[in-house]
Amino acid sequence: MSAPVDFYFDFASPYGYIAAEQIDALVGRHGRTTVWHAIVFDANFQAQDRIRISAAVMRSDYVQRDAVRTAAFHGVPFKLPSQQGLHTELAARGFHWLDDRHPEQARAWALSVFRAYFVDDRNIATIEVLLELAGAAGVDTDEFSAAIHDGTSRQRLKAEIEMAEARGVFASPFFIVEGERFWDTTRMPQLERWLESGPF
Repeated sequence: MSAPVDFYFDFASPYGYIAAEQIDALVGRHGRTTVWHAIVFDANFQAQDRIRISAAVMRSDYVQRDAVRTAAFHGVPFKLPSQQGLHTELAARGFHWLDDRHPEQARAWALSVFRAYFVDDRNIATIEVLLELAGAAGVDTDEFSAAIHDGTSRQRLKAEIEMAEARGVFASPFFIVEGERFWDTTRMPQLERWLESGPF
């Protein structure tokens, strides 16, 4: 069995969203699977001596225009959210709780969260929106709410972030396969070539 592709993303990242809409199909074309990892690139991500993409840069005119252009290039529906740089810890906690139990359901929910933010301009930092999306995905909302606020989910996310740091992840999206690291949607063609024909 060929190694899976690890996909790291932040729900607040427009590029993470664009990648999320495509990564499973890209990886599946080459007989591989994807492992999704929700992380949070803000105060909780204490990377040292690594490249960091500041919140100010992510809110810049260039990035806002680039996100619109990149989404259009990839054929992904996109609308700049009115509230940018949201803190996405609750969404990341919810994703991992669900992913540990029902991975396919977790991915469907994750995509609905991304679309709620980057298409429908909804505030995905609020528990109300996350619960509504969970209910629509067939998740028990009472159980989901309790899990998100439980200390176990906090530690689960902390472990994911620490592992991401240890593996050299510094931005969203980020892909790792067979120890090789690829950053951003612009590297997805390189990732596909790697999967198709091996190291280069």
